Amino acid sequence: MSGKRAGAEAVQSSSVAVQRALIGRFLQHLANERRLSAHTVSSYSRDIEALLACAQSTPLDDLRLHDVRRFVSQLHARGLHPKSIARMLSAWRGLYRYLARDHGWTDNPCDGIRAPKAERRLPSALSPDEVTQLLDDKAETVLAIRDKAMFELFYSSGLRLSELTGLAPGDLDFRDGVVRVTGKGSKTRIVPVGRHAAAALDAWLNCRASFTNLQSEALFVNRFGRRLSARSVQERLKSLARKRGISSNVHPHVLRHSFASHVLQSSSDLRAVQEMLGHASISTTQVYTHLDFQHLAKIYDAAHPRAKKKR
Repeated sequence: MSGKRAGAEAVQSSSVAVQRALIGRFLQHLANERRLSAHTVSSYSRDIEALLACAQSTPLDDLRLHDVRRFVSQLHARGLHPKSIARMLSAWRGLYRYLARDHGWTDNPCDGIRAPKAERRLPSALSPDEVTQLLDDKAETVLAIRDKAMFELFYSSGLRLSELTGLAPGDLDFRDGVVRVTGKGSKTRIVPVGRHAAAALDAWLNCRASFTNLQSEALFVNRFGRRLSARSVQERLKSLARKRGISSNVHPHVLRHSFASHVLQSSSDLRAVQEMLGHASISTTQVYTHLDFQHLAKIYDAAHPRAKKKR
């Protein structure tokens, strides 16, 4: 009996080792073939670990549709946000599709399963007046000149935080008034740069060139000449917003949202905004049409005789 148990344990141990090796190959595929960022690959890895935790001793190739549906229910009952569950499901599907394509697995127990619906919250955006209040001040110090260039570029071109910190001086083209951006999935896009941002960037490059201890090819560097971290950018923006008397929570993505909302209000060109933001799907960009509607609704409520409340 003990010999049978030992044999079963050896088989199980071998199965676990094979499963781990396949997961490792999948993560290598994401990094090397799909060229996803290290951050994204790490996120996939965590989501797959969550699947293994749910499955416990059941091998991945033995999981069925009802098993994954139960996992989703359990995660939702624990209070996990529907967006997080949707992301996990996407990672799990990707793993099974890879195993089917490259390793002959036949079933994908995640197909057809949807995450619980989440209430869609609209992104916060500053008003044009608040953007002016934030950015329209003369920068006196080198660090202030750098910060002004960063935040003007954020608002001018709708960049993600990681895209901004990843820029190099060579990504700027002042002649054509554009910046070359490397976004999600290492995809490159060309985005216009407005005249205020171009002037602020030119002023910063003149200061940056005076650094004698430059240790980075980054466009935005700290006082030690090294690439500026995302955390530092966030803190500098929050500090500037407080200094300018803006009470709302201002973070880099708020400037991206403000860019999208204001361009859409002015142009109504959803496809152009999608292209500039680097969204893979138009549905992601469509959230800004709701922001635009809110803006119009406020104007209506303030101006239309039938909308005004009696006092």
